[in-house]
Amino acid sequence: MPGLRHDVTKLGSHSAWDSMMPQSQVGLQKSELDTPALCLDVEQFARNAQLMFDVAKSGNKQWRPHSKGHKSPAIAWHEQRIGATGVTCAKIGEAEVFAATGIQNILIANVVAGERKVERLAALCHWSDPTICCDHFAQAEELSAACHRVGSRCQVLVDVNIGMNRTGIRPGKDAVELAQAIDQLPGLTLLGIMGYEGHLLRISDPVEKAREIHEAISILENVRNQFQRSGLRCDVVSAGGTGSIHITAQCAAVTELQAGGGIFGDPYYTDLCGLAGCDPALTVVATVISRPHLHRAVLDAGRKTINPDLQLPSVCGYPDVAVKSLSAEHCTLELGPESQNLRIGDRVELIVGYADLTTAMHDDFYVFRGDRLEAIWPIQGRGRLQ
Repeated sequence: MPGLRHDVTKLGSHSAWDSMMPQSQVGLQKSELDTPALCLDVEQFARNAQLMFDVAKSGNKQWRPHSKGHKSPAIAWHEQRIGATGVTCAKIGEAEVFAATGIQNILIANVVAGERKVERLAALCHWSDPTICCDHFAQAEELSAACHRVGSRCQVLVDVNIGMNRTGIRPGKDAVELAQAIDQLPGLTLLGIMGYEGHLLRISDPVEKAREIHEAISILENVRNQFQRSGLRCDVVSAGGTGSIHITAQCAAVTELQAGGGIFGDPYYTDLCGLAGCDPALTVVATVISRPHLHRAVLDAGRKTINPDLQLPSVCGYPDVAVKSLSAEHCTLELGPESQNLRIGDRVELIVGYADLTTAMHDDFYVFRGDRLEAIWPIQGRGRLQ
């Protein structure tokens, strides 16, 4: 088997298991890596992450970045080393992955329902410190009963609809009454509220965008004030997407930002959402496998490798090359006059347009410092859909 040591009968000081382990690829040059491969520029990633933290800090906000774009404990731990207070995720399965590596402060920024899920969540509270969101009493009641049965306690944010029109209870009386009910349930601790201004991230006019985001966050501020007047705890006001981080960081009522996608500098965020200061750190290295026309090249990386739905990938280092189409296993490039010398076997690096929908298709990040492979970070939360 390629890449394995074959002297399994000559154990020496190694066990049979050790002798069958694949040899590490660390130290390879990018040109030596088999393709397609999801590659992370660790230095650019670190700069992007630091900028995200600094933006949060500039507004006196805590940073609890969302993991939906990376699903990797290695990345979450790096974020904590530079100052993140924890991690945000969308699924209990993802929270279990992060908790298993020792991360304690975990926000599951989603509502949870169903007997198996609440049982898992109640158990998770014994060995980490998760916070869950609720927008209906039925969710809270079921979770309370599960926590009571196993003797654990779960922290809760009330999910408030501030215009996204997805999950979230109506602000005002409904939100206050739900919070009052949660506050009385055994096994639950009310911490505050959450809202998401995600419907406003792609407003192109910066003045209009700032105005609408401030209006949306003012809904959360009003709910917070109503909680406090009613004697309810509201220590946490959680909000903030990557495409709005510079604005939401300056909204006084918000206490923490969930924005996490900026660590990869996706063109979706920089080009369509106006994120400033971050540059691309995530690429897919592919190989030219066909040159059927002077103006066309075909790569070995299609939709099963890189998702084009929200933002097409672009080609690094070839300004006159455009991604024409992606099928299941192929990427077709349209070549300009300066790139028509691409040959079969040449490597091409594609900048991932939107990481959230691409990393979920891969097992690992190949982590590069310059052109040298420094580490392989497993995407351990991949496939954790429950």
